[in-house]
Formats: sequence, C-alpha cells, structure tokens
Amino acid sequence: MNKMDLVDRIAESCGCTKADAERMMDKVIDEVTTSLKKGEEVAIAGLGKFVSKMRAGRTGRNPRTGAAVQIPAMRVPKFSASKTLKDAVK
Repeated sequence: MNKMDLVDRIAESCGCTKADAERMMDKVIDEVTTSLKKGEEVAIAGLGKFVSKMRAGRTGRNPRTGAAVQIPAMRVPKFSASKTLKDAVK
C-alpha cells in the first residue's frame, strides 16, 4: 500500500473527497516531521511512537575506491510499533 492507496481508503471510510483526505494525510506527515525536527516524540495510540535520535559519527568505506570516509553524526528518525499493532499483525 502506498500513500495514494491510503488516501483512497480514508476518503472512502470517512465520506470526504480524496483531496480532503490527502490534505489531512499531508498535514499529519508535516506535523510528525516538524515535531521530530524539534526533538520531540510523537506517540499515536494503537500505532506506535516516532522519535528522533542522534546517530554517532563513524568511519565508512567508499565501495568504489576502498578509501576511508568520515560519516558525520546526524539525527535520524526511529519508529517503535505499539503492542496493539504488534498483536494485530501476528
């Protein structure tokens, strides 16, 4: 399932237009992204928790040349599924 499939299902189940459902979906994604950029966590009951964590810098290798490359520390998003979601998928 991709974003448009999800938008179609939301529009169908709530009785709104696809454009309205897509705007709602985009707004949810924007708010989650904004919160993660600020370092806040986003917990959605029944789905899971989104957090942003710092990943330490490390030394990597260029696959073409084999030369060592320094990879800087960066903030990355993480998702932890809720127990409800895990149980539903089993």
